[in-house]
Amino acid sequence: MNATQVKEADERLLRTSPLRKLLGRPELGSVVGAIAVFVFFAFFADSFLRASSLSTVLYAASTIGIMAVPVALLMIGGEFDLSAGVMVTSSALVSSMFSYQMTANVWVGVGVSLLVTLAIGAFNGFMLTRTKLPSFIITLGTFLMLTGLNLGFTKLIDGTVSTKSIADMEGFPSARDVFASTVTVGGVGFKVTILWWFALVAVASWILLRTRAGNWIFAVGGNKDAARAVGVPVTGTRIGLYMGVGLGAWISGQHLLFSYDVVQSGEGVGNELIYIIAAVIGGCLITGGYGSAVGSAVGALIFGMTSKGIVFAEWNPDWFKFFLGAMLLLATLLNAWVRKRAEATK
Repeated sequence: MNATQVKEADERLLRTSPLRKLLGRPELGSVVGAIAVFVFFAFFADSFLRASSLSTVLYAASTIGIMAVPVALLMIGGEFDLSAGVMVTSSALVSSMFSYQMTANVWVGVGVSLLVTLAIGAFNGFMLTRTKLPSFIITLGTFLMLTGLNLGFTKLIDGTVSTKSIADMEGFPSARDVFASTVTVGGVGFKVTILWWFALVAVASWILLRTRAGNWIFAVGGNKDAARAVGVPVTGTRIGLYMGVGLGAWISGQHLLFSYDVVQSGEGVGNELIYIIAAVIGGCLITGGYGSAVGSAVGALIFGMTSKGIVFAEWNPDWFKFFLGAMLLLATLLNAWVRKRAEATK
């Protein structure tokens, strides 16, 4: 083996070293941030480390994380969805009103809601690929249409801005067990949404890291024209990613419905920004082609710790948005630094 071959072999060994792999992980910056936030509130909020507080933090994180996972995959694919927040409300409204008006088992409404939210996601993806307009414009239009439809149909059918209670209908107890129950572990209650969240993170990570579809997502987000040139089904991948957001909206919407029995038609506006923030804090790039499902989970966890940590510390909750914005900027800068370090070590 000559000197050049030895050098190339050494470089291959360096590229696979544990340190280089760690620096290359997109969620590294968010993990460092999450540890810092945890230590901060553990010091300033006496009740933060209680088991019941942990349950509260995880629940708050899961309500964001369920949507942050598919939103992160969509951002890795290079797109946005500004309709994600109101789509959650649409999911709950369709399930509730269909069940009540058709006097059917609530599971029928749940099934119809799934079809509707998947169709909305497919619509966003189809319009994006057909019109060539930016996803910002397409999903902003969907956001406005869903906001109007949510309010208009609710007032038209129910006469008010909220739906009728379906708590006494057949199938409600079993549906509540699936979407809004509480699991007791060691005397502490944990919401079932935490399990939904963990399951979505696991499935999304498997898709990204172990399947051909995951390669397609990264390729489309990196350069869709180059991806199309090598045979990647760009159109199908983008539509599938938007339908993934629809699936997340369906799960979140059913939790909303079966937690409170009724749904306010104006809910969900603004939440789409929180989902995007969680994904960005978790390491997703605005430009696409980089990020992870685990990172989005860490970003959602930071959100949960901050929102509840402020309450546990007995601070004015009006400061929450300030801390959230500061974390977004710091996380973006830290993620950019980590990525540059990772590229410099290659």
